[in-house]
Amino acid sequence: MKYRNRIWIAFVLVMLAALAVLWGLTKEKSGERRDMVAYNDELHRMYAEYREGRTAAELEAKYGCEIVLDGSSDAQVVKAYAEYGLVMDFAPDGERIGKVVWNDVRDRQEELHRATRRTALILWGVLFVAGLLFLLALDYYLLRPMREMRGVAGEIAKGNLDVPLPIRKHNPFGNLAESFDLMREELRASKEREAESEKAKKELVAELAHDIKTPVATIRATCEVLEVKQQRRIEQATAPESVAEAQDVLTKTQTIAHKADMIDTLIGSVFAATLEELDHVEVNPTEENSTVIEEYFRNLRNYGNIILENPIPSCLVYMDRLRMEQVIDNVVGNSHKYAGTDIRVSFDETTGKDRDGGSLTYISVRIRDDGPGAPEDELPLLTSKYYRGSTAKDKAGFGMGLYLVRSYMEKQGGGMEIYNDNGFVVTLYLRKV
Repeated sequence: MKYRNRIWIAFVLVMLAALAVLWGLTKEKSGERRDMVAYNDELHRMYAEYREGRTAAELEAKYGCEIVLDGSSDAQVVKAYAEYGLVMDFAPDGERIGKVVWNDVRDRQEELHRATRRTALILWGVLFVAGLLFLLALDYYLLRPMREMRGVAGEIAKGNLDVPLPIRKHNPFGNLAESFDLMREELRASKEREAESEKAKKELVAELAHDIKTPVATIRATCEVLEVKQQRRIEQATAPESVAEAQDVLTKTQTIAHKADMIDTLIGSVFAATLEELDHVEVNPTEENSTVIEEYFRNLRNYGNIILENPIPSCLVYMDRLRMEQVIDNVVGNSHKYAGTDIRVSFDETTGKDRDGGSLTYISVRIRDDGPGAPEDELPLLTSKYYRGSTAKDKAGFGMGLYLVRSYMEKQGGGMEIYNDNGFVVTLYLRKV
């Protein structure tokens, strides 16, 4: 409403200004009458100069008049009367010899015509400038906000919700622009919430798939032990009933083992498909007692013989308990799968530098197997996503284990190293509080 009033006020002011200019330029000047005294003075000067020998043509050029001598055509005189000119007798020696004509009315009409044209041009210029200013103001205050809203709407249609709509003080669509930008912010927030929800679902699926693999591996290992026992029982049994009973248990055990393999394959497929779309897994490190890590190793009963060479220094470290358990399970599981030897774990306290050059203290967890290790040229690639070394061709897997280990350790504020030292070594670093 206020902008509509401003437009009306500006229009009225421009028209009043144009009217004032027109009034001033066309105002009738007072005192525009013939000065007969001046004309008589000019006439007497003409008499004197004529007597001195000046010709009529010279006098006409000097005094801006026309001299019609007796005996010539009276048409000029008649025309002068018709145009309201001033006609006086021309009598230099006291005797009239012709007429002197001043056609000043015609001259004033020509001057008035020129003044009118000049006034019209000035008025046109004023209106032209005012129109340009009006169009510029219209474009700045009305059309530009509409173009900006159209541009932002186009970006929103493309899915780009990060382009803000400028909010200006004198925008006539201020409330609409604020509502439009609020809608954009809500759409962006809704899209982010949707993405977070989708990511959380994928993380949950990935975590469940990964965690289910551990008990399935335990079931598979137990089935292998039962199969060996039943085979021995069949070999050692003498009574047909005992052989039949052992054979029945062996068959059921093999069925369980087969189903466990199927579950492991299905879970692996789900895990791989989820990781294909999962950008990152949330890690929330908190202050935890370092002794928890020893418990993680003691609980790994299905990965062969794990030897803890020394106790871990008791202190507080920054750690996400769930992610740290997954890290240890991945590292030990890899060693068991590819080396198949005893696994030795040692703990130590070491120092390092942060990004700003400051000193930090870490608890190092060194996990080593007695296998042949990895080819030296492949060591830098083992923590890459989906990379599988040359020794893993005949083993099941997705090339995600060490990649996740590195990612989880870095997100806990620590890190990891891998190298060969009489076997394959993975050293984990947890930042001390």
